[in-house]
Amino acid sequence: MSTLQQMREGLNDALDTLLEGWQRLYRFAAGAITRFTPGKAAGQPDAGEDQGLATRSIGWSVLAAEVFDSDDKIVVRLEAPGMDNEDFDIQVHDDYLVVQGEKQVEQEHRRGHYRITECAYGRFERAIPLPENVDADRATANYRNGILRVELPRTDAEARSIKINLS
Repeated sequence: MSTLQQMREGLNDALDTLLEGWQRLYRFAAGAITRFTPGKAAGQPDAGEDQGLATRSIGWSVLAAEVFDSDDKIVVRLEAPGMDNEDFDIQVHDDYLVVQGEKQVEQEHRRGHYRITECAYGRFERAIPLPENVDADRATANYRNGILRVELPRTDAEARSIKINLS
């Protein structure tokens, strides 16, 4: 085998490994990247009208989540700062915990020539796969300090759709 052919094979192996790594990273992170779509901002016109900052602040963002698995329950923690209890709609649908909500823009009026906005605002939906069947009727949820915590007791019964109320 020639040196050139060995280099090509080595390069191909390296590129395959790199591609596999990117694909694993994409699969791992794809669920955390959440699309924020236009919604009605507090004190602002309807979504069909120009909303200025609200319209410019829609896009993709990360709602980081953690799923903990214990003997008797599954605990999901979701970072969603700047929201109120009323802003969330939480449901178990099939094998997913589905969290929907709307993060509203709080207008800030300052004099100046530019503004940097790194936060996403608008409606969002995040579906978090659950590792096992849960009893959604006995699920509890609370929101404090920007963290939504949902506790879902385990069950042997099949999953179904049910809404979870925040306490």
